[in-house]
Amino acid sequence: MQNNKGPLIFVVEDNPVYNKLVVSYLKTNKFTNVEAFLSGEEALKAMERQPKIIIQDYLLDGMNGIEVLKKAKKIAPEVEFIFLSGQDSIDVAINTMKYGAYDYIVKDQMALKKMVSKMNKILSISSLEKTNKRYKTGVILFFVFLSLFIIVIIAIALLYPETFGLNF
Repeated sequence: MQNNKGPLIFVVEDNPVYNKLVVSYLKTNKFTNVEAFLSGEEALKAMERQPKIIIQDYLLDGMNGIEVLKKAKKIAPEVEFIFLSGQDSIDVAINTMKYGAYDYIVKDQMALKKMVSKMNKILSISSLEKTNKRYKTGVILFFVFLSLFIIVIIAIALLYPETFGLNF
């Protein structure tokens, strides 16, 4: 049974051993709502589930990471991508960022730790954006109600000028 607490994370990695390693590492770091896919096509079929973050290899059997990113962003524009790849190429990294990836991490001994750090940043920013949106809504509502209150007071003053000591 899947745990639905926390953000939904997709792991797209065609190497089954590394896939399980990434999923296990995420779960030990309190990311419990994780789904694993061995191909980009499988992940795209599940995009209606609206994952928050996709951890993805660049070189996959079938379509490559950029193709998956482009198609996934059309379905779920808010999803964040972190590429976790063995491709140690600046051009590949820049290309993924150009198409909307949040980050590109080269697979090494620190890769999983970096990945969790980036995921925490994504979630922190998302939380701040939600708080900011609620704050803005509250401020707007305050001024709308204040404006209505002033309009009502002015209307009452015009309808009953003697009550307010106005002599027209």
